[in-house]
Amino acid sequence: MTEIIPRPTRGRRYCEERRVRLSDAGPDGMLRLDGLARYLQDAATDDWADSGHDPRGTWVVRRTSVRLADGGRWPELGEKVVLTTWCAGTGPAWAERRTDLEVDSVLLVETAALWVPLDPSGRPLRIDQTFLDVYGEAAAGRRVSGRVPVAPSPSGAKTQPWPIRRTDLDVVGHVNNAAVWEAVSEVATTPVSSAALTHHGSVEPDSSVSLATEPGRVWLVVGTDVKVFAEFAPL
Repeated sequence: MTEIIPRPTRGRRYCEERRVRLSDAGPDGMLRLDGLARYLQDAATDDWADSGHDPRGTWVVRRTSVRLADGGRWPELGEKVVLTTWCAGTGPAWAERRTDLEVDSVLLVETAALWVPLDPSGRPLRIDQTFLDVYGEAAAGRRVSGRVPVAPSPSGAKTQPWPIRRTDLDVVGHVNNAAVWEAVSEVATTPVSSAALTHHGSVEPDSSVSLATEPGRVWLVVGTDVKVFAEFAPL
């Protein structure tokens, strides 16, 4: 699990509100993991727009970690959620974004995500000074690793086809991060205390994808290549 550091007392922090709607909640009335992923993406985009910073190219998520805060719980249908997001660290060509979810000023969920900026050809861009001018104070010089460990093998896991829908694709032409989290929501049918998802490669629209599962683990596999690996811990 990625280290989840506390909210900074200095530097840029961006807040916005979201109400948990029918499209975000599962049959139990709680916010689903894929709904949370959409919240995090939207908050990041809105933060960039509000800051006036030109993010250069397209930013993609490489890994995301989620956990319930001490005494926390999952937001429920109809509740108004306040998301507070900030930059928690940087590397040469990536940055970590922390986001907290609160309801009625009570911290419920903490998240950390590694984002990578890509140029139009899909190559990583270096973090430049204009980014640090906006987000550097909150990051406070913290350096984060962009290294992604090799995914464990899904050998022995149960497998089934995972069809790709047109609505799963984003502007880059890949299966969107939030759509990938739907695979975890498919398997984690009861609330979780924590979850972490890593992209080891992009899922392309013409891919023949298999969903491999075992207790607490999910893979999206194309051929023999693991494209996505996720772990979760039930409550």
